[in-house]
Amino acid sequence: MTASVLVADFSARQGSFQVTAAFGVVAGRPLALVGPNGAGKTTVLNVLAGHLAVGSGSILLGGRDIVDLAPEARRVGLVFQDFLLFPHLTVTDNVAYGIRMRGARRSAARAAALPWLERFELGALAGRYPHELSGGQAQRVALARALAAEPDALLLDEPMAALDVEIRDEVRAELAAHLRDFAGPTVVVTHSAADVAALAADVVVLERGAITQRGSWAQLRAAPATPYVRRLVERREE
Repeated sequence: MTASVLVADFSARQGSFQVTAAFGVVAGRPLALVGPNGAGKTTVLNVLAGHLAVGSGSILLGGRDIVDLAPEARRVGLVFQDFLLFPHLTVTDNVAYGIRMRGARRSAARAAALPWLERFELGALAGRYPHELSGGQAQRVALARALAAEPDALLLDEPMAALDVEIRDEVRAELAAHLRDFAGPTVVVTHSAADVAALAADVVVLERGAITQRGSWAQLRAAPATPYVRRLVERREE
């Protein structure tokens, strides 16, 4: 069963940089984690995914503390900024990879991947390789691969950053629809005001390794707490 709540309360250090974060994410209300470059957003994502150890604290996913679990045991789906599809695998086998990680044999995983290909309108691309895909198509494959593994939570790192500006609005709307269908908590790391407005119900602002504001996008726009937030809410889509 997909977890309905993610509650993070931890401190972590990467080199000399320390991040302290405490927030909750509820299923059906994607959370945007925003902040300037170097604020610690990717550090937080790596901690949640299990790629960076916490110094202290806890990460509760569906009431289960996952701090000491290896990444593959956390049941957390991660969509990377550059998608990181396997270049030697077809679209079908990229999506099936998430299913194989649950222990399915290759033939069974490929069969189980077919409904995900249809759901993400990838059926016509099933035999293509990543270098044959557009940016939007690659994003759909990466998201399908993450969701096919039936994660308890979903993490997205700058989901629009690798896309051409001309297609961002279309892909953003498509992504928002898929996130609404996901039954678990979702965290989206971004620096884009347009991403926040379209994808997130709640926002956490991280600056210099600490949370400086939280609330809905409307609340941030009405009362920005720092100069960074003020610039963010006034920014047009890049």
